[in-house]
Amino acid sequence: MTAAQLNSHAYAEQFVPEGEALEAARHAGSSLGAPPIGTGGGAALRLLAAAVGAHHVVEVGAGAGVSGLWLLDGMPEDGVLTTIELEPEHALRAKRSFSAAGIAAQRTRVITGRALDVLPRMNDSSYDLVHIDADKEGYPQYVEHAIRLLRRGGVIAMDNMLWHDRVADPAVRDETTSMLRQLGKDLRDDERLIASLLPVGDGLFAAVKA
Repeated sequence: MTAAQLNSHAYAEQFVPEGEALEAARHAGSSLGAPPIGTGGGAALRLLAAAVGAHHVVEVGAGAGVSGLWLLDGMPEDGVLTTIELEPEHALRAKRSFSAAGIAAQRTRVITGRALDVLPRMNDSSYDLVHIDADKEGYPQYVEHAIRLLRRGGVIAMDNMLWHDRVADPAVRDETTSMLRQLGKDLRDDERLIASLLPVGDGLFAAVKA
């Protein structure tokens, strides 16, 4: 990137500012070793949730609640976010972040456990948006569940799909990078989806279920 491009990227990333509750959740996530979605990616999640009028959202990976807060901000006032989180400490911190932001308790459901144990019990075609930001090795399975869970016109969003600028470099061929690179291409060509890869944060893959 040129200096001008870098400046434009940084400007875009910070274009939508975060409030105090989000800043606190971001700090908590970093302290827990659960790097949260970037500000630009969070703003994109909010936009996607608002664009589809997302009343029912599933999130795989809570961290400290940063992405959940962005999603909730884009959802209608009666929208419900279901977050699946493996680590009990992260799940507790996400709950605290939601409470500190003034989110009504009935608007969030935080489930502590393995996503691959929880997702199969959720109903087909019942959700408006699914966000995935968890262990990368689970992405291929998580996204198949997401497609099943989404209604027609619903949205999948997956963070880290540029994986620290490694996916775009064909010379980088470690297992995680190669898997994410191939997954993105497979989903791009999947007739069930209308897909795009947004260069915000660490790369946000977004797709509409056709």
